[in-house]
Formats: sequence, C-alpha cells, structure tokens
Amino acid sequence: MNKPLLAALSSLAIAGMGAAPAVAAPHTAKAAAVTVDFAGTVSLSNCSGSVIRFPNSADTDPALVLTNGHCLETGFPEPGEVITGQSSSRSFGLLNSAGTKVATLRANQVVYSTMTDTDVTIYRTTTTYAAIKNSYGISPLTVQDTHPTAGTAIKVVSGYWKRTYSCTIDGFVYRLKEGAWTWKDSVRYTSSCNTIGGTSGSPVIDTATGKVVAVNNTGNEDGGRCTDNNPCEVDANGTVTVRQGINYGQETYTIPACFTTGNKLDLSAAGCTLPKP
Repeated sequence: MNKPLLAALSSLAIAGMGAAPAVAAPHTAKAAAVTVDFAGTVSLSNCSGSVIRFPNSADTDPALVLTNGHCLETGFPEPGEVITGQSSSRSFGLLNSAGTKVATLRANQVVYSTMTDTDVTIYRTTTTYAAIKNSYGISPLTVQDTHPTAGTAIKVVSGYWKRTYSCTIDGFVYRLKEGAWTWKDSVRYTSSCNTIGGTSGSPVIDTATGKVVAVNNTGNEDGGRCTDNNPCEVDANGTVTVRQGINYGQETYTIPACFTTGNKLDLSAAGCTLPKP
C-alpha cells in the first residue's frame, strides 16, 4: 500500500498511497460518458477523498466523506481492527468542478474505518447534502451498489492534487497482500492510472455513470513481493504475481448495504458484509 503524502515525503523512494478497490457499475459500449470533474471531491491534509451518498440516502441526511483506512488521522488501523463511532474533528476542503476550494467541511465522527479486507474510512460531517447543495451548488457522488465490470472506463480523481487519471479496470484480484494487510477482490487498473502519493482515498469513478465504483489505495512501486508499498496478487490457488508500476483500488459496492435510514451504520443489516469489530 502506498503511503499518504506526508509519509511519502519522508522517503524519496515512496510515491504514496493509492485508493481502495474500485467498484464500477456495469455499462454498455453505447453508454454516453458523463462529465467527471472535481465537484464533490475533497482534499485532506495528506490524502484525497469525496463527499458520497448511497442510493437510498436522503438530501437531509448528514453528508459522508469517503477516503482510505490508511488516511485515518489517528494512524493505520491494525490488521483485524475495525473502528466505529470514533470522535473526529477532521476538516476537508470541498472542491467545485474546476478544482477550486469553495468550503471547509468538518467531521464529527469516524463512522467506519478499517484496513482489513478493504481500505476505507467513512466520516460523518456536521452538515447535510441539502445544505452543501444550497450553499455551493455541489452534489455528492453516488456509490454504485453493484460489482464493477472489467473493461469499465474509469477516472481516479484526486482532490489533493486536483488531478485526474484515466484508464480502465484491467481485472480483479482475489487477494492483494501488502505487508501485514490483505484486501479481497481488489480492482486492478490498467497502467495509465499511475497514481502518486496524495491520491490515496480518491474516488474511482465510472465515466459512463458518474458513480463511485472504488476507492484508490495502493500500487507496486519497486517490484517487491508482498511488502509495504509493494503489494502482490495472490490467486485462489496461492500463486503470487508481482506487477511493478501497477496500481489498485478497493471496491465500494458492499458499503451501501451497511447503511440504513439517516445514513446510519448498521453492520448487522441484511446483506452487509463489511468486516465487523
């Protein structure tokens, strides 16, 4: 897993952390691409993120921000650790379509954070989707609730760098191992999504639907085998493959089933498969 920007700057050998496995929505070849820009993305102190909603979220619900588990301000969650309901006052720079910061959003809670099976942190903010829309004309990004498809055209949109990366989903990884952490069913990008430090937590967006299909989180930097900053792919038979220079994200389609009315986390909800504390 690549490191957040501050950690990356401490070592010239580190390029930085990426995002979680992407969850792209199925689409047809005839689907017209939507405009994918910076609206709804956010910049963190050392990572990227986005304001997200789920298919059943209401405009009056508290707005949520998605980034990586390894971007959590209190440090990387340990293998097997799941954090819920942790107090937070983290701030996020809200960007408009041009990548200009138009507001500062603030969290009051870490709703969910883990680096086990996936690499996500979800913050609850002190405002609502409706208030953000009314004040700044910016809508949240919707998280796709179905598994992404190989060959899907995607963009990784970094609020930190105000930069986008365009590529396609190359395929899916049974297990992606990096140091002490293991992620399941990760998204592998084609080589043109050459993400760098500070892009960790960026939304991975299906360009046909405009929906979030994954969160950017890592890449193999030096050709190392299953070490920090050098994740390896492990198939169902245990065969290890190393792809130097290739980057990955973590699928997000499983997240909506774990949130109920009012954007409240319910890890016991039917269909919720996120790791539990």
